[in-house]
Amino acid sequence: MNPKPSSKRSQSSARADGAGNPIYNEILRDIPRNEFEIVLPRLEFVRMQPRQVLHDAGDILKSAYFCNTGLISMLSVLSDGKTVEVGLVGKEGMVGLPLIAGFRTSATRAVVQIEGTALRVDSEALAVVLRQCPALERKLQQFSQILAMQATQIAACNRLHEVEERLARWLLMSADRVSTSSLGLTQEVIGQMLGTRRSSVTVAAGILQKAGLIAYTRGDVKIVQRAKLEQAACECYRLMQQQTEVWKSQSN
Repeated sequence: MNPKPSSKRSQSSARADGAGNPIYNEILRDIPRNEFEIVLPRLEFVRMQPRQVLHDAGDILKSAYFCNTGLISMLSVLSDGKTVEVGLVGKEGMVGLPLIAGFRTSATRAVVQIEGTALRVDSEALAVVLRQCPALERKLQQFSQILAMQATQIAACNRLHEVEERLARWLLMSADRVSTSSLGLTQEVIGQMLGTRRSSVTVAAGILQKAGLIAYTRGDVKIVQRAKLEQAACECYRLMQQQTEVWKSQSN
């Protein structure tokens, strides 16, 4: 489900790629028109499938992805193959941030959780574009700080809070990024993202469903009562939202 552009941003929300595909990515929508015209020819509209790996930990970053619709998880990968989520990227951001600092490899795995679309740009083309687009470079630097803050808070969350609180926080974060209350996700996938057993997710989902906050069927989780789910979530969701809003207000 594609997010609906805000009426307050009619000029930027009307942006599209060369083939007429609407652009919902907030970074690309917010940069000045002259910079958008510079980056546009370098963008390739691509479709992303669930479980698709955009890049793995240690990979050479050949491309960056401005997420347009859908949801991408950033995973820390351990030597035994176990993974835990350290960040979420939706229409507000980009995957491939090490490139803006001049690094060529990634420390994390980027995997698609909810199918969608992205605007892909070649790493060498991105380097050229950034030299010509200071506003774009600044927005990417700002997003890298938001993602770093998110990773720090998630690490604390995974250590200190109960599974049902973490599940509520994760569902809210996911819904924010795909602009829908219905999330096509299995309990197995959610368990991998939270770094916990599937059985623990089953219990936690059961608690939230019994309270009437979510409705769960096989492969789909729907947020039923958003306000109450926010109350059930740990403080990490609110803290991340508040810090992001503070930084956004400082960037204007």
